[in-house]
Amino acid sequence: MLGAKALDKYWQRTTVILKSLTSSGTCIAMANEVERSSFREIEGFKEGYFTESVSWRGQTRSVYQEDFLNHKHGSLTRNCTAPGNIGDSGYRSIRQYSSYGNDRFTSKLLGTLPRYVKIVEVGPRDGLQNEKDTVSTAVKVQLIKMLVSSGLPVVEATSFVSPKWVPQLADAKDVMEAVRDVKEAILPVLTPNLKGFEAAVAAGAKEVAVFAAASESFSKSNINCTIEDSLNRYRDVAHAARKLSLPVRGYISCVVGCPVEGMVSPSQVAYVAKKLFDMGCYEISLGDTIGVGTPGTVIPMLEAVMDVIPIDKLAVHFHDTYGQALSNILASLQMGISIIDSSVAGLGGCPYAKGASGNVATEDVAYMLNGLGIKTNVDLGKLILAGEFICKHLGRQSGSKTATALCKTPACASKL
Repeated sequence: MLGAKALDKYWQRTTVILKSLTSSGTCIAMANEVERSSFREIEGFKEGYFTESVSWRGQTRSVYQEDFLNHKHGSLTRNCTAPGNIGDSGYRSIRQYSSYGNDRFTSKLLGTLPRYVKIVEVGPRDGLQNEKDTVSTAVKVQLIKMLVSSGLPVVEATSFVSPKWVPQLADAKDVMEAVRDVKEAILPVLTPNLKGFEAAVAAGAKEVAVFAAASESFSKSNINCTIEDSLNRYRDVAHAARKLSLPVRGYISCVVGCPVEGMVSPSQVAYVAKKLFDMGCYEISLGDTIGVGTPGTVIPMLEAVMDVIPIDKLAVHFHDTYGQALSNILASLQMGISIIDSSVAGLGGCPYAKGASGNVATEDVAYMLNGLGIKTNVDLGKLILAGEFICKHLGRQSGSKTATALCKTPACASKL
């Protein structure tokens, strides 16, 4: 086992050599070899630990976002003619961001992470429902198809709610008819009651979702009924779905905080989750609706829910109001969660939760998971194009930091 002193000695030596190489204009290919050769001199090092990600669809567990060369020595990413460069733009291709890593050092902290994570895209529904201006049906349909083509396994398409409450999704029937033939992904829809469920089935929906709250006040403001009343409604939906062999997903809002009540008890979240699970929901998504959660509040909540629901039936759904979404996702992954909700370009919010900014951006989630060596089967380039498409129609910039960073130059975007 490599000791701390030996590791410090390695970094000091390599840093000096790398600075010398870059100051003299030596190519990054030689710098890579210096790093490799330095590792070889450390007792116990195995050459086989070095692997490199070659694509977003063919990742390996031993690739991590350690990125010593790229992040600690940013000058190495420019003015180099080694293979993999973009060329005249001065920026290297996206492969640069999956650099060399060593399982020996990362496994202690990240060894419990899942090998595969299912990303549930909620942008077309949860993202667009909060827009001031109505997005045309054609644009919604094109967005869904672009998201599906990126490799996302689940894309929440729309919601069969009253147009009076959510006018942005009044065209739910037309959207579903337009994507009826899409077979490459599951396209669930939100149904708040039996009437909405029947309309969704008539439009061709193959999976539905129901949504409860862990906060009594939020339940009344969001769906105009108590928690118990909402659960009674959803039992009717679940019963009807069971007769048609349609899967039902359950959402829970305000799992760590409520805009009215403040902090929410983990035991209350567990109570609602158990009720949804018992009525037949195959998967329960735990949503931090106003984005106030931190790992310090998310972990106790997950522990409470995991006591009553199998962990493989749980998903997390974080908003990024306080910039905590990715850290909360990482904490959830370390606890064994392998299903993550996110929204392309960070679209979203909640029309009934003041201050709730957008969902965590799917591009940012995919980038982080790739850096952790976790398979998603998502093509980041196509995902970014989908985000650019909808942002153009909304007249705004993407809420994804990854998309913003990787698409600052036309050359970069063309290489994704």
